[in-house]
Amino acid sequence: MTPRFARLTERLNMSYWLVPALCVVGAIGFSYLAQAIDSRLEQTEHAWYLFRGGPEGARSVLTAVASSMMTFAGLVFSVTILVLQQASNQFSPRVMRTFLGDRRSQLALGIFVGTFVYALLTLRGVRGATEWRGNEGYVPSLSVWLAVVLALLCVATFIYFIHHVAQSIRAVVILERIRQETCRTLERMYPEGIGQDAEEERLERPAAPASLLVPHDGPSGVLVVIDESRLLACAREADVLLALLPMMGDFIPHGGPLFEVWGDAAKLDVKALTEAVVVGPERTLQQDTAFGFRQLVDVAERALSPGINDPTTAVQVIDQLHDLLRRMVHRRFPAPSRKDEEGALRLLCPRPDWSAYLRLAIDELRQYGERSVQVVRRLRFLLEDLLRVAPPFRRAELERQLSLLDASIERTFPDAREAAMARRASPQGSGPS
Repeated sequence: MTPRFARLTERLNMSYWLVPALCVVGAIGFSYLAQAIDSRLEQTEHAWYLFRGGPEGARSVLTAVASSMMTFAGLVFSVTILVLQQASNQFSPRVMRTFLGDRRSQLALGIFVGTFVYALLTLRGVRGATEWRGNEGYVPSLSVWLAVVLALLCVATFIYFIHHVAQSIRAVVILERIRQETCRTLERMYPEGIGQDAEEERLERPAAPASLLVPHDGPSGVLVVIDESRLLACAREADVLLALLPMMGDFIPHGGPLFEVWGDAAKLDVKALTEAVVVGPERTLQQDTAFGFRQLVDVAERALSPGINDPTTAVQVIDQLHDLLRRMVHRRFPAPSRKDEEGALRLLCPRPDWSAYLRLAIDELRQYGERSVQVVRRLRFLLEDLLRVAPPFRRAELERQLSLLDASIERTFPDAREAAMARRASPQGSGPS
């Protein structure tokens, strides 16, 4: 998948209009299909699936369906805006993307708008006695009956939508969505197990000065997609060593440094280099696993703020972080240095390592939640559990975090009895250890 196509896919996944637009297109096709079938039916038939009223009755039914569908659509739009506002204020502005990408809400809006379009198009086919060559006019009986069926479907959809919205604003549901999205990115970016690996490779740049510095010539933004295979191919074709300077998720200003090159850069295709990376207005989970951690930590920090003071939600966040870190502790992190088929070093690509993910998940929560026994005990349980399963070369940062947690407890709880309680690990943060 090319970076541009990956960026387009991300935009479509986060667009709130895509599913409603597809529903409108489907409603148009369904309307023409139903009216085509109606044109071949004997309108004198009285089957149960045919509308038996006259033109005026059909128009009244279709008008009522169309007007009620716009009311439903307006309610869906209003409820969605209120949910977005509440989620942004109570949890974090970063979690709004999970609501914008909610296909169930989009489908509910699409069903209402599609039914509205279907009713309007069917209304065009109704002819009164003075508008039709027959004495009794013309009514597309099957089409009108289907409009009534769609209206009943919309009522059921609206009831389901209210239930879905009520469930979606629960903290545990929001956190689970973020965890699931982060897990998918983790599986995509770190698919391999550790095996018998020793210490992880570190990024080391050449001591010599670079022969070329490639700036970012586009609008400022955040690095969201990197095509490492294309960068490696460009470096191999030009016979140079290429280093990407920003890390995934870093902000890049216009004119900021993007690449460093060592070697003869005369043959280097600079345009192909810049096309191999995509800069967007905000971080996404397309390739940025750390953004999922960032969203979870933001929710916990908001919960621990003095205005909200909800340590239980913070503990629920730590539950999700615990799951992600346990999945990650046995993953192979791709090396920041890549070589070509001949073994020549071609690409340096910085990326977060295990210690960076652990610091992202623990540091701020330890600081914001240092006065909460519930949060402190849950963090200790997380660290001690990871220490039991972590390979030897990933234990150092875990032990450092545990020592920092002990120091925070000594500083925050001068009473020995409270400090002793805070040092007891607990999977719930409270209760017996």
